[in-house]
Amino acid sequence: MSLAETCADPAGTVGFYLCRAGQHLRAASMPTPRQEARMLLGAAMGVPPEDLLRDARAPVAPEASARFASLLKRRLVGEPIAHLVGHRGFWTLDLAVSSASLIPRPDSETLVEAALHAFPDRSLPLRVLDLGTGTGALMLAALSEFPSAWGLGVDRIPAAVALARDNAVRTGLILRAGFLVGDWGSALNARFDLVLCNPPYIESAAIAGLMPEVARFEPGSALDGGPDGLDAYRVILAQLPGLLAPDGVAILELGAGQGRAVGTLAARNGLVPGPARPDLGGIPRALPLKKQFGAGPVTA
Repeated sequence: MSLAETCADPAGTVGFYLCRAGQHLRAASMPTPRQEARMLLGAAMGVPPEDLLRDARAPVAPEASARFASLLKRRLVGEPIAHLVGHRGFWTLDLAVSSASLIPRPDSETLVEAALHAFPDRSLPLRVLDLGTGTGALMLAALSEFPSAWGLGVDRIPAAVALARDNAVRTGLILRAGFLVGDWGSALNARFDLVLCNPPYIESAAIAGLMPEVARFEPGSALDGGPDGLDAYRVILAQLPGLLAPDGVAILELGAGQGRAVGTLAARNGLVPGPARPDLGGIPRALPLKKQFGAGPVTA
C-alpha cells in the first residue's frame, strides 16, 4: 500500500504531509513521530505546530513543501529536531539554538532549581556568572527568576557567545546580561554570588557511543571532558575560590556517577560540596559548592 493510499487527506494538504512524515519518522524509530512531524511542517510553513491541527485539509504551498521535504530528510539522518526548527524550550524560556552550542536539556533545569533553593529570596540583586554559557540557558533562566539580578555569560566559542546574546534579546533580558568570549573564568577579576556551569563531562572514549544525533551533530567542545570526563572540572574548581563572593554559591552539573570525584576535587580547592540535587530521573545532577570560609555548608 502506498503512502498516498494510507493518508486519508488529499495530497498536498497539511493532513497528508503530516501523515506521510509521521510514517517515515516512525519507520526511523523516532520517539515522537507525530509531534516531530508537526514541528517540522510548522517550521516549514512558518506557523506554530498547534495551528496545523485546525484544518487538516489546508493546502501547503509549494515552497513550504520543499522546505518540509528538506527538513524531514535531515531529521531522518539524525539531525536534532531543535537544530531543524531553530529553537528549544528551557525552564520558562524559548531559546534559539544552533550547532555552535549544546542544545539545552531538561536535566540542566535541575541547576536552576538548586539556585532557587540556595537563594529563596527572589528580590536579591545577585551577581550571576554562567561559565560555558552556550545558548545562555542557565543564566537567562536565573535572571528570569531573580528580577534584580545581573548576569555575565562566558564561552570560549564566539558563535556561542553571539547566540547567547541573541537569546538575551529574544527573552527581553538583555539589559541585565553581559557576555564575554573567554576560557572559563581565567579573564575575570570579579566576585559573583551565583556561579552556574554545565561543563563538558563525557569521557573522550565514550563520545562515539552516544546517540548519533548527539555524537554527530553537537559540538565536541561541549561534550568532551577528557579521558576521565573531569578535565573541565579541574580547571573550573581551581578558579572558583577566586570567583565566588564570601557567601556565594556555585552550582555545577554532574554526569552520572561523577558526584564523588567532583566533590573530592572541590574539597582539594577549598570548596565545601553540598548534597547533589537529583534530576527527574533520580540521578544526582546539580552539585552546590561554597567556599570553606563562607557561612557554612550548602544545603540543597
